[in-house]
Amino acid sequence: MKDIFEKIQKNMGPLGIHSKEAHGYYTFPKLEGELAPRMKFMGKEVLNWSLNNYLGLGNNPEVRKADAEAAADWGCAYPMGARMMSGNTSNHERLENELAEFVSKEDCILLNFGYQGVLSAIDCLVDRHDVIVYDAECHACIIDGVRLHAGKRYVYKHNDLESLETQLKRAEKLIGDSQGGILVITEGVYGMSGSQGKLKEIIELKKKFDFRLFVDDAHGFGTMGKTGAGTGEEQGCQDGIDVYFSTFAKSMASVGAFIAADKEVVNYLRYNMRSQIFAKSLPMPLVVGALKRLAMLRDDPSHKANLWKIVNALQGELKKAGFNIGITTTPVTPVVLNGTMPEATNLTYDLRENFNIFCSIVAYPVIPRGQIILRLIPTAMHSIADVEETIQAFKAIKSKLDSGAYKAEVITNVAVS
Repeated sequence: MKDIFEKIQKNMGPLGIHSKEAHGYYTFPKLEGELAPRMKFMGKEVLNWSLNNYLGLGNNPEVRKADAEAAADWGCAYPMGARMMSGNTSNHERLENELAEFVSKEDCILLNFGYQGVLSAIDCLVDRHDVIVYDAECHACIIDGVRLHAGKRYVYKHNDLESLETQLKRAEKLIGDSQGGILVITEGVYGMSGSQGKLKEIIELKKKFDFRLFVDDAHGFGTMGKTGAGTGEEQGCQDGIDVYFSTFAKSMASVGAFIAADKEVVNYLRYNMRSQIFAKSLPMPLVVGALKRLAMLRDDPSHKANLWKIVNALQGELKKAGFNIGITTTPVTPVVLNGTMPEATNLTYDLRENFNIFCSIVAYPVIPRGQIILRLIPTAMHSIADVEETIQAFKAIKSKLDSGAYKAEVITNVAVS
């Protein structure tokens, strides 16, 4: 019999193999100080484009005051127990009602965490007779939820309606006359590319196929649509979304999540979603804080307006300077470069140490070999001066990358405090 830990020594995984050199700098870095466009990294101020704090609510004085008062009033323990047993409150129900109204759905259920919530919702909604059809670029929480599914699942090429139709035909053929159904899963905004899921076109396919649609709109809630109600509102098809999910971890700058749908669907989730039935209720300070954040998101359009001012300036200047930002139509701003993993490492080090710019870097195995993506997340707190500084830095690092300078440089060790 083998020790199950043997494989840990032999194979740390595609990311873990770099942990010795990367930990604390490229992976698990520490950004310190107040949540803001400028924070401290390794003791030095950097211009930060890595926080999903889209509307700038994470450090808003009114939000912090509401959080502090809620913590003082309730503490972090209240309510004790799961919602079904002893952890329900009027504030939990009020937040659910306000969220449902905001996203134009009949009802809503609060979730303790987004990742956990998506996993559990998929598990709850389908059984072994059902078929899941999902987009190839769905988030890891969806992929993991699909992997738990005891029935069949088919993946379609990202935003490819022809591929989706092919998989829907396979799903229908497989189900035949059984009691199974089809759940299509997509995202409102894809967090890596910034592309929007083709929600309107997918909903049109309901005229040809019988399925229900689950949309993960983590990056769309608060940023997309006239009122910020999400990508369904942006595309004018919110009614066609059967199960609408979003998290508090992006525009709401907090912890928790929610699912909104018809009353019978939400009630079924409420009584069958294992991650909520058997888990402690969302603590009161998070609920009261979320009520404040929702009110600000809903009632003060200036936050979203400021965000889009920065988005348009950043993306416009990047394109003017000749950078490839893919097909983004959302705040998520990927800058796509050609290069190897060593070049990505050296480029990132140069950007942080010599230009004082901190942004997320994505390389193989997350994306294909030979590509580097610098992912920028604009927020309502950034300024036009921040954009101009970043464009100049990116021009410099692209010139060095194109000239092969990052191939010549070898950075073998980073002192991590």
